[in-house]
Amino acid sequence: MIHLQLSVTKRGTIHLCKIGILLLDRDFEHDIYELIKAFYPEGDIHSLYEKDEEEYDIFFTVKKENDNFVIKYETKDQKGVASAEVIRGADGDSSQETHEKLMDAHEFRKANKDSLKYALYNVLVKLTGRTLPWGNLTGIRPAKLAMGMIESGMKNTEIAQEMRERYLVSAKKTALAITIANRERALLQDIDYEHGYSLYVGIPFCPSICLYCSFSSYPLKLWAKRVDEYLDALCLEIRETARMMKNYKLDTIYIGGGTPTTLEPYQLKRLLDQLGESFGFDGLVEFTIEAGRPDSITREKLETIKEFPVTRISVNPQTMNQDTLEIIGRRHTVAQTIEAFHLARKLNYNNINMDLIVGLPGEDISKVKYTLEKVKELSPDSLTVHSLAVKRAARLNMFKDKYQEMTFENNQEIMDLTQQTAYSMEMGPYYLYRQKNMKGNFENVGYAKVDKAGIYNILIMEEKQPIIALGAGGSSKLVFDHGKRIERVENVKDVTSYIARIDEMIERKRTGIGTWL
Repeated sequence: MIHLQLSVTKRGTIHLCKIGILLLDRDFEHDIYELIKAFYPEGDIHSLYEKDEEEYDIFFTVKKENDNFVIKYETKDQKGVASAEVIRGADGDSSQETHEKLMDAHEFRKANKDSLKYALYNVLVKLTGRTLPWGNLTGIRPAKLAMGMIESGMKNTEIAQEMRERYLVSAKKTALAITIANRERALLQDIDYEHGYSLYVGIPFCPSICLYCSFSSYPLKLWAKRVDEYLDALCLEIRETARMMKNYKLDTIYIGGGTPTTLEPYQLKRLLDQLGESFGFDGLVEFTIEAGRPDSITREKLETIKEFPVTRISVNPQTMNQDTLEIIGRRHTVAQTIEAFHLARKLNYNNINMDLIVGLPGEDISKVKYTLEKVKELSPDSLTVHSLAVKRAARLNMFKDKYQEMTFENNQEIMDLTQQTAYSMEMGPYYLYRQKNMKGNFENVGYAKVDKAGIYNILIMEEKQPIIALGAGGSSKLVFDHGKRIERVENVKDVTSYIARIDEMIERKRTGIGTWL
């Protein structure tokens, strides 16, 4: 077994396991890379298209030979080979309709991908001596996979067998995915996928930028003088987009960021007035504002929000350990989190979500337990538990040498503890997604009490209807052809560019919506 991840030489230099992947056939190269990365999260991995002269601790060669995918692997101590059958479609002319041919091609490609990943996963289990909780799944939506099987008419027992045998998912994660898929289906039963849509509004400003954050966020102290200018552009986009979507029903609104409550009360009112004037609030299933950072929440802001039919807010501590808050750059106190939560309750907010992150630097299970105990005392209506995922753009990744002596712990025991605590608060899991580079290769799970689930969260993950995204960095998903196709329309991330190019952003939407919806 090869357990190389990183080792420390006598001089203290950290040596990462260096891995080469020679892709002689480039089909599924992304899936191959991601699966290997899942087993070697700290590895220095190189994708190659021709052999080079570098030395590698582990070297993989993946190619297609006749009717098989062939996976060769070589380390300093051993070498081996595995193969997977290539699934082929019917050759020659066919009387099928073009659409059916395309669907067949899609199904054959998926079958081949599954076949290759099954073989590669078993190779990686042999090399490392360990399995992954989500098996060979590398996508971010395992509940969507289970949902698709439910909608095809499969029974829960049949879905469980498929997930465990075909995708090698653990029994515990299989049960979680199926439980969530069934709850999601019940929650979405009254949503009109064909004629409805949801709206995301992005406020990219934050009191400070957290260590792990890779979102398009801007520190308020540097951008305060341009917030009104940003709102000018955003309100224009709101007005124009409402005209484009006038023949569709708006189901949910989600104002996120960044931190929406970095806006001053008059700015919040301006934004919410514009949304009401342009889109209207009649018939909304849900209206969420992610208040987020406790140090941005004031009585006046909460009272302003209360003037509108907002049904759900978030107050996000991430952790209730003060030393961790200081390490990750969240410049607020645990006391401020508690005060903000109690203030919201006093103002009659009856659907409050709290976000937590497990796997933060220096946090072991005892610290996670302390956080959960403090959150339980507050008794929020829903709880979203994130596994730390460090992306390239996060400061924690860009300056990782500075933090290399810190521990980043997440394991099944911690995930079980968060689930048990949620259950003890009378919450059940209702949505799930995964991200690249998650500590422990786990997942993010939303738990909620009865009638308190975040509908928008499910819709964005399950990709059942169009999500129209406004603001800098907004990525609209145009879902059409009965959910079989998705096209994206992107806004630029940079705030200055968004303001300067707002007319272009609006025209992008107009073209995309006119073409695809």
